[in-house]
Amino acid sequence: MSNRTIRINELLQREISDILRRRYQAEAVAVTVTEVRVAPDLREARVFVSIVGDDDTVEQKLRWIRRTAPAIRAEVSRHVVLKFLPKFEYLLDRSTVRSTRVLQLLDDLGPLPPDAPAIPAVPEKPKFSTNPPAQD
Repeated sequence: MSNRTIRINELLQREISDILRRRYQAEAVAVTVTEVRVAPDLREARVFVSIVGDDDTVEQKLRWIRRTAPAIRAEVSRHVVLKFLPKFEYLLDRSTVRSTRVLQLLDDLGPLPPDAPAIPAVPEKPKFSTNPPAQD
């Protein structure tokens, strides 16, 4: 991914988040734009959103944001000047749900029993030397 694409991804993420926060404050209170991935030709972009709430709330907010997509895109076009403003596709980002589930499973495991074998420490990496390696 080129530096330009990365910068456009970050710019669009920031602008979409800002528009949701300013214009749609009441509706978008549980919505977070987690990532934007623009296609190399800048014609399409996937906007990943994380939504807090139960499954019904998540579906309702996702439908709302997809209905509001043309207005959000028009607002972004007023702030961001690109040769081609991508068409946004909103997708649900479930990575936070998965990470929360993993943390919950780790917490459920509990601490190790006192008679459990110790986990071996990771060996220290050798420090860099200014001397060249010896030739055999």
